Amino acid sequence: MRIAVLGTGMVGRVLAARLAGLGHDVVIGTRDPEATLARTQAGTMGTPPYARWQTDHPDVRLLAFPDAGAHAEVVLNATQGAVALDALHAVGADTLAGKVLLDLALPLDFSQGMPPTLTVANTDSLGEQVQHAFPETKVVKSLTTVFCEVMVDPARIPGEHNIFVAGNDDEAKKTVEGILEQFGWPTGSILDLGDITGARAVEMYSRLFFTLAGRIGSLELNINVVRGTH
Repeated sequence: MRIAVLGTGMVGRVLAARLAGLGHDVVIGTRDPEATLARTQAGTMGTPPYARWQTDHPDVRLLAFPDAGAHAEVVLNATQGAVALDALHAVGADTLAGKVLLDLALPLDFSQGMPPTLTVANTDSLGEQVQHAFPETKVVKSLTTVFCEVMVDPARIPGEHNIFVAGNDDEAKKTVEGILEQFGWPTGSILDLGDITGARAVEMYSRLFFTLAGRIGSLELNINVVRGTH
């Protein structure tokens, strides 16, 4: 499958490397490839400069947003929430029309420290804003409830635990579920939250996620939904 991952940060790199390792034809999208490759400073959590990562992953090409989107059958939005819509507009509505867009972006605000707050919540979500801005695109919200290393390797956390999907198009959700299963998520662990308004739930969960991470001292955590017998 031809897949474009938008975003050159830690999350985008982890996803791109795993997808390429699974045999997909993967590109990473950025606003300005030359500027991205020219950066020498470390990123979030000590992420090395992109050029160094690219040397280790020559099978993943770096393209400008429009070219990355044109290449792909499926697009993964791994950009920061604050710039997600701008990045998608740079790809182009016509380019994204008809395609499955797995949206991982979170509308996080770290200006007041940890845990972050959300710039949109309760009556709206970033996932819904993306779907509204790109009505011809099949937006599916998923993978926002776990750390990026767990996204692509759920076995890092022992035992049963869940991942969620939300979106208006059932076939698009099946496509995303197929990717999740390739990552190692058992079929029974994937819970469908319904239409794209379900993105509100998984985005607002981030407050609990970061609070728990701060208390236990690790980002490698997840929840398991246990059903009652009545």
